[in-house]
Amino acid sequence: MVTIRMSQTGKRNAKHYRIVAIEKRERRDGRPVEILGYFDPTVKPPHVKLEKDRIAYWVSKGAVITDSVKKLLEQK
Repeated sequence: MVTIRMSQTGKRNAKHYRIVAIEKRERRDGRPVEILGYFDPTVKPPHVKLEKDRIAYWVSKGAVITDSVKKLLEQK
């Protein structure tokens, strides 16, 4: 089963996140199936880039979106 969730990148006090389509059993920073965007909370206002068409594609294939990514989609 594929989930759409955030994967951590960056340094300890300067974290950035990638929004990825990844197998559910894969570890948090494991190898994604596809990178769908990114989220940078370190700048004001936070910078978000999402590929909505690709997210819609994965949802149509049965992917589950996590709550944190749903919040980003609603804001965008």
